[in-house]
Amino acid sequence: MERNTDYSSGKNHFKVYNELELHEYKDKFRIRSLHFPDSGFYISRSDGTFHGEVNIEPGATKVYTIYGVAGTIRLLAGTYLLVITSRKEVGAYLGYPVFRVMSMKFLSCNGDLRNLTNQQKKDEAYFQTLLRVVEDTPGLYYSYETDITLNLQRRYKMADGWMSKPIWKQADPRFVWNRSILEDLIENKLDEFIVPLLQGSFQMGQLKLNNLTSTITLISRRCTRRLGTRMWRRGANLEGDVANFIETEQLLEYDGFKSSFLQVRGSIPLLWEQIVDLSYKPHLAVIEHKDTPMVVKRHFRDLLQRYGDTIAVDLTDKSGNEGHLNLAFATEMEKLPDVRYVSFDFHHCCGNSNFDGLKLLYDEIADDFKKQGYFLQTPEGELLAEQKGIVRSNCIDCLDRTNVTQSYLARISLNQQLQRICALTSSESICTFTEDEDLEIFRNLWVNQGDEISREYSGTNALKGDIVRYGKQTVSGLIKDGISALSRYYLNNFQDGVRQDAIDLICGNYIVSGNSPSPFQLNKFESRTLFPVASALLIGGLTVTSITLNRAGQNAQSVISSVICVGATAGMMALVKSNGRQICSRPRLCGLL
Repeated sequence: MERNTDYSSGKNHFKVYNELELHEYKDKFRIRSLHFPDSGFYISRSDGTFHGEVNIEPGATKVYTIYGVAGTIRLLAGTYLLVITSRKEVGAYLGYPVFRVMSMKFLSCNGDLRNLTNQQKKDEAYFQTLLRVVEDTPGLYYSYETDITLNLQRRYKMADGWMSKPIWKQADPRFVWNRSILEDLIENKLDEFIVPLLQGSFQMGQLKLNNLTSTITLISRRCTRRLGTRMWRRGANLEGDVANFIETEQLLEYDGFKSSFLQVRGSIPLLWEQIVDLSYKPHLAVIEHKDTPMVVKRHFRDLLQRYGDTIAVDLTDKSGNEGHLNLAFATEMEKLPDVRYVSFDFHHCCGNSNFDGLKLLYDEIADDFKKQGYFLQTPEGELLAEQKGIVRSNCIDCLDRTNVTQSYLARISLNQQLQRICALTSSESICTFTEDEDLEIFRNLWVNQGDEISREYSGTNALKGDIVRYGKQTVSGLIKDGISALSRYYLNNFQDGVRQDAIDLICGNYIVSGNSPSPFQLNKFESRTLFPVASALLIGGLTVTSITLNRAGQNAQSVISSVICVGATAGMMALVKSNGRQICSRPRLCGLL
C-alpha cells in the first residue's frame, strides 16, 4: 500500500491566510488578507454579526497587522473577537512551517453595559478578567499550511485528498484548543481565516548520524476534554475523559525515512480529588461512585480503539496517601483483561536520582513494548512498520515522573528505529554512538517539552528535569525543583481557581447567559477577600509576637504579653488552617466533575 507523501510540495493542500490587516472603525472591525485583498469580512460593533463585504472605507481609527483569528465568544455585554497579534516560527512539521502564538488580544465588538443589572456588570467585569487570563495562555501552536493535531500514522491512513479540506476539518477535535470559539467563523464559511490552535509543546532538534543530518521533532498534543489546572482537574469525568491527557509523538526524519513513536499520559481514570486547603500536600480522596467501573472501562475502550493494545504504567507510590489511589486503580484494572496494568513505584525503584532504575520497568514490559513497535515509512512512501499499541503512563500529576519515564522509553524506541534503518548497528545506541552534543540535544527536547507541559498544567517548570538531562539529580537541580515546588504551592492555592474559570470559559464548559443566575453571588466572603484579610492577621500577629518575645526578659508583664500574643497568633493560624478551603482560590463556573 502506498500513499502520496510529498508533504511539502504545496500541491492540492489547503492554506489559511497567514497575514491579515485589521481596520478598526467606530461601527465595525474589518479584516482582510494582506496578500489577497479581495478576501475578508467585517464584524458589526452594534450586534456582533458577521458580513462578507471587504471594501475598505476611510475613517478607520486604527489599522494594524494580525496573524490569525482564533474565534469569538459571547459574554453578557456582547461579542469579543480573539486575534493573534504576534507569532514566532519554531520549526516545521513534515516540511510545513509551525508557529507559536506569542501574544493574543480580545477585541470588544459590541460591548454595551447600559442594559445590564448591577450584578451583571460585576459578572461582566470578572468575565473580562478571565479573558485577560486567556490572552496569556501558554504553549499554543499552529500551521497555516497543514494540520498538526494528527500524528504521522493517522495522516498516512487518511483518504486521498484530505489535505485539500479546510484545516479545521482535517484536525482531531480532541486537540483543538479553540474549537468551542470557532462556531461563528465556521457558520459564516470563513475557512481561509480559521486557525486551529494546538496547546502542548513543539520541539525540534538535529543530530548527526553517519555524516547525515537527522531531524527529531517532539510534539505533544493536550486534549481539551478535561482541560484544567493541576488541583482543580484530577482524575476522570463520568464519560471517561481524564485530566492532563496528552498524546506525545516523537518523529524521526533520516535519509528520507520517516518514523513516528507515540505515547500518551493522563490522570488516573477514577473519580478522585485533591482539594487545596493551604496544606503543602492536600488530602487525596477517592470518590466512591457506582459508575466507577464504567468510567474506567470507557477510558480504556477509547484508547484501545484509537491506539491498539495498551500498557497502563502506573508510577504512583504503593504506600502513603498515593497508596490508596494506587490500590483503587489496581483493583479496577483487574476487571479489564484486555489492558495490561503495570504498577511501578517510581520513588521506591529510582529514588530521586537513579535514572537507570527504569530498566526494571522496561524489562517487565519489553516483550509487549517491542510488539507495539513504531510507525516507519520509506523515502518512497512504502509502509515498513506500523505502531500497534501504546504505553499510557501516569503518576499523580502526569508531569515529573511521567516525563522521565516517557523520555526513557522514547530513547529505547529511537534506538530500535535507527537500527531498523541501519543508521545504527544492533549493538549500538544513541547514547554510545552519537556525539555528546547530539545526546544533549535529544535530552533537551524532552526537558523542554516537560517544562512546557508542566507550565500549562501547574504553572511552573517540571521537577526532575536533571534526571532527564543528565541521568541524575544535581544540586542546582534540587534548588530549582525546590523553587518550582514552592511556586506550585502558591499558584495552586491562590491563583488556579481563576485560571480554571478562564479555561472553562474558553473551552465552552461554561456558557454565559443573561438568563442564568450569577455564578459569583455567594452568601459568604469570596476567597479573594478572605486571603488578604487572613494574611494581614497572620503577619500582624507574628510581628507583634516577635516584638513581645524580644522584650520578654524585661519584666513579668512582658512575659505575660508574650504568652498571650503567642497564643493568639497560634489560634489565628489554626483558624486560618481550618478554613483553608474557603481562603484558597476556587473556581466558580464549573464543578469538579
